Amino acid sequence: MATGPRYHVQFRRRRQGRTDYRMRKKLITSGLPRAVVRCTAKNTIIQFINFNPLGDEIVAAATTMELEKLGWKNATGNLPSAYLAGFMAGKRASKEGVGKAVLDIGLKPPKKGTKVFAALKGMLDAGIDISHGDDILPSEERISGTHINEETAKMFESVVNKIKEA
Repeated sequence: MATGPRYHVQFRRRRQGRTDYRMRKKLITSGLPRAVVRCTAKNTIIQFINFNPLGDEIVAAATTMELEKLGWKNATGNLPSAYLAGFMAGKRASKEGVGKAVLDIGLKPPKKGTKVFAALKGMLDAGIDISHGDDILPSEERISGTHINEETAKMFESVVNKIKEA
């Protein structure tokens, strides 16, 4: 390990490869709430976060695990469930007064049609203004689940209606 007066130890989360501080600074200085999307193998977590020097404040959040209460019986790690979680989080954020946000996908590489952008499509459909390119969003048939089977598409529509009513 290098030593001496010119050696600078990086922040712990930077050393672990968990945080890109340059990107975080850009997102925070935008002055808009961050729409944070994090995907695991079985879940998608969406949070709307305001910056506070004492610690970030979560305005609204939703996960795909909450969909089971609304009648979702399929897996929670796929594109339709990511869309539904984004739609639910967007509805909750709009009730809290969030009208515009900036997307924070963390260290994930932005690939066309992924769960991150399915969640973005859900937030956009909920009425949140987030800048994006239309070519990166997944197709409607993948979002609705018709590529999986017809039962998933029917269940998708019923859950969307339940979220709209709530």
